[in-house]
Amino acid sequence: MPPKLAEIVDEFATAPRDVVLEMLLEFADAMPPLPAELAGHEGMEQVPECQTQFFLKAIVQPDGSVTSLFDCPPEAPTTRAFAGILAEGLAGASAAEVLAVPDDLYSRMGLAQAISPLRVRGGTAILARLKRQVAEQVVPHQAG
Repeated sequence: MPPKLAEIVDEFATAPRDVVLEMLLEFADAMPPLPAELAGHEGMEQVPECQTQFFLKAIVQPDGSVTSLFDCPPEAPTTRAFAGILAEGLAGASAAEVLAVPDDLYSRMGLAQAISPLRVRGGTAILARLKRQVAEQVVPHQAG
């Protein structure tokens, strides 16, 4: 797991439950805006497991690092927080680091006790789709 993401996971796992929601809102507010060329979600994948409209795109750069792009409306702060956590935690991470992120990330953060199972399932689906997109871009490079 990338060091920054591991740090975020530890912060959440050790935070008192009443502080966790506040921390989630901070990540929701800090989510980077979508580049203008993706405003219409062109080339982005929708995550239907999320209750709200959520789009993502992972780009494996030539140096092997991953750029993660997310779009989620402000009126879905928990889902935006998942995106903000991944955006910050995976910034500059390699494809191998992204693929090594544990699937139970949100449980490790202690979020299962703070938010609804439906939200955790949506966050887990976001991570799974992100990892699948990275894997699809990495495997062809390794075969050649």
